[in-house]
Amino acid sequence: MTGGPTAHDVLSLPELEELARRRLPATTYEYLASGAADEHTVRWNREAYDRLRLRPRVLRDVAAVDTRLTLLGTALPFPILLAPTAYHRAMHPEGELATAAGAGAAGAAWVVSGATTTPLEAIAAVARAPLWFQLYVQPTRDANRDIVATAEGAGCTALCVTVDTPVLGARDRQTRARFGLPEGVTAPYMAQRGGRPITDIHRAVSVTWDDVAWLRSVARVPLLLKGILTADDAALAVDAGADGVIVSNHGGRNLDTLPATIDALPEVVAAVGDRVPVLVDGGVRRGTDVLKALASGARAVLVGRPYCYALALFGADGVTRVVEILRAELEMAMQLTGRRTLDEVDRGALWDG
Repeated sequence: MTGGPTAHDVLSLPELEELARRRLPATTYEYLASGAADEHTVRWNREAYDRLRLRPRVLRDVAAVDTRLTLLGTALPFPILLAPTAYHRAMHPEGELATAAGAGAAGAAWVVSGATTTPLEAIAAVARAPLWFQLYVQPTRDANRDIVATAEGAGCTALCVTVDTPVLGARDRQTRARFGLPEGVTAPYMAQRGGRPITDIHRAVSVTWDDVAWLRSVARVPLLLKGILTADDAALAVDAGADGVIVSNHGGRNLDTLPATIDALPEVVAAVGDRVPVLVDGGVRRGTDVLKALASGARAVLVGRPYCYALALFGADGVTRVVEILRAELEMAMQLTGRRTLDEVDRGALWDG
């Protein structure tokens, strides 16, 4: 986009959606902003964070805070990752290459979507920060084996398997907007049906716990399951060999009236204990949200829509800016609640904790 504010003029993530609504093509904005059915879950993801209150501690030496962590063998400067989101070349001409550049400039790990519109080898060539890969399980095991091998060969250090999408939900706004990929743009790691990636239509791919166990036997990198919301499924995930779980309701884009992820998080954390790390996505817009998620037991958060708005508006600079804002706000929130390291962030940071 040209004219108007730049990425550096943006002061907060909530500003981005309104800016995107005013400046992006309607089809692009509707695809990014919309959810399933009446979009209750989209709204609840945000409102649940607003309901949580923080408990401050004062007169502690918080002149400096340390947000570093090691997650599944990868050293990260802060517990904020870029979530897997599809079709970046429908948002910006440089697509995933701009996202990789922006993530690298900010030092943020990025989970590349299985519905990327850019081959992994090209992404890896410009990446300067850790890459993970998100897999939509494909119709044949040979196809899945090849994709996993490609991701590993490109240097992806973890595999996130999306488990909550046997079919898409009722995405009314997206359908009404007639969103589609630009001419000549494809998703190379998605099976096609009728010339369209199968995530665009109701899928016929059945994924079970047996497939998870098989993928664990094939993958050489840590494997996480994305889309876990209940204690029962979290326990089964660990039993199936998952190295981590991501509490996610697909950004409210599949099954409406699911609970907010921050509300589901404590149940999942209690079920897995310290056996595997738990991450969470959905609704994160402020550094205080990151702190609340960590206090609720998450090891890290993933942010999706805000960096997509920023990518569409500002390219790589926008992606970098989103991470910079969240990181700075997290550090402020830690200092204002008297926490110097991530290890000091516990339930005591929540007023009702």
